[in-house]
Amino acid sequence: MGLGTITIPEVAISFAERHPSEILQFALENYEGGIAISFSGAEDVVLVDMAAKIGGKFSVFSLDTGRLHPETYQLIDKVREHYGIPIEIYFPQASAVENLVKAKGLYSFYKDGHKECCGVRKVEPLRRALKPLDAWVTGQRHDQSPSTRAKVAVVEIDPVFSSPDHELIKFNPLANWTSRQVWNYIRENDVPYNPLHEQGFISIGCEPCTRRVLPGQHEREGRWWWEDQTKKECGLHSGNVER
Repeated sequence: MGLGTITIPEVAISFAERHPSEILQFALENYEGGIAISFSGAEDVVLVDMAAKIGGKFSVFSLDTGRLHPETYQLIDKVREHYGIPIEIYFPQASAVENLVKAKGLYSFYKDGHKECCGVRKVEPLRRALKPLDAWVTGQRHDQSPSTRAKVAVVEIDPVFSSPDHELIKFNPLANWTSRQVWNYIRENDVPYNPLHEQGFISIGCEPCTRRVLPGQHEREGRWWWEDQTKKECGLHSGNVER
């Protein structure tokens, strides 16, 4: 459908202080049939729960890097069953993974950074997932990563996956919510979540690049802990780093 004469910056200003469900409803109504929710973590399941209650036509996809925790795979199936919805899984190109592993081994990211591995296992599959879409929905929050996500708008033109002939819109309905608000919603609405959260894991990605955080540590300290704090984006939201 699209927004007609309204511009994305105008929408971002208008909805900046709105409840996430209002932002999501606006997204689903204006991009019905051409919008999908990207699902991987707790915030994303909150969005799926809200979307299911709003109704309308939307899809859900997830990226299987081949290196996720068993608990994450179990969560995918639990969400599928809980909401009675299909979840489309995108996998990396086998040949690209084989070439990377053959050239550098299974853990090269500990030596030369995560960008190359994430490019193969996450970014390329995401490009395929986004190609047929007009808009997508993410669970980004400002306080997830103050160094890279503090300025994320509730809706924006995707700076990474848009192209000259196709403007992709990116909705971040939870941008202004805190972790506490997310978990209050999860408990109040009986939303499925990854059991690793009960074991000290807050931000959960691939198994080799995720670890528990200690009391007082920021959640992002459990991801790519050997790298610069200002570079902790896997490529899915790399536009945040370049702001």
